[in-house]
Amino acid sequence: MREEFLADFVSLGQTFTKILPISLAMAAVFTVLSSFWACNPSQPWWRKRDIVTDLCYWFFIPVIARYLRIGLLIVGAAALFRITTADGLIAFYDNGHGPLAALPLVVQMVLFLIGEDFILYWTHRIFHGQRMWRYHAVHHSSQELEWISAARFHPVNLFLGSVTADVVMLLLGISPNVFVVLGPLTIAHSAFVHANLDWTFGPFKYVIATPVFHRWHHTAPDRGGEKNFAATFPILDVLFGTFYMPAGELPDRYGIAERDYPASFPAQLVHPFMQ
Repeated sequence: MREEFLADFVSLGQTFTKILPISLAMAAVFTVLSSFWACNPSQPWWRKRDIVTDLCYWFFIPVIARYLRIGLLIVGAAALFRITTADGLIAFYDNGHGPLAALPLVVQMVLFLIGEDFILYWTHRIFHGQRMWRYHAVHHSSQELEWISAARFHPVNLFLGSVTADVVMLLLGISPNVFVVLGPLTIAHSAFVHANLDWTFGPFKYVIATPVFHRWHHTAPDRGGEKNFAATFPILDVLFGTFYMPAGELPDRYGIAERDYPASFPAQLVHPFMQ
């Protein structure tokens, strides 16, 4: 764990090495699944108009997230616990700290998922507000929604969303060892809910987010675009009155109202600051 923590500060290749095999596996799986259970008729995901943009996000956003997370972990430990040395940081985060770190790792994983999803639910709603939408619009800009669209997040959205949620849970004491399992699972589930699949999981639709549940969120605001904010557990939307999955109907027509929204990766990074 000590070596891995130190490697996070210096290794870009490590991130790519972890992502590539997962990406290839998901590309194969979702290609097969969408050929049988497509939610919307479409051409193969690799032929979508903005595939280059999606690939840029897919491979560069995890790298950006890693360094944003490290920076916030350092700032958080210094500000809250006055830990500023490399050895002190390693000892502090190595296996977690406090009462939560004493729990079995499986229990920590469950607590991490619940706590993170609660934080993400509310930050997601904030990003749909007028002041923050310019950053979140990047994620909604894809008109051809596919599994590869899952990583399309502006760095500001990323930092104030999933990165902050991760760091909050680690600062509370959860061991970073949970990421060994939850890291790949989170990537796979995020791709899954963006995949072109008509799966709802029937009565379990309130338990775990599915493609139909999340694809409604990518429709127009007057349909499901202002609903279904939970990343993992739809029960949060049920509790807070934002659950939307009309029976016998499937979502379609994704994207945002701004039809001249820039299509390239660099232009999308800059665009929110030009508004």
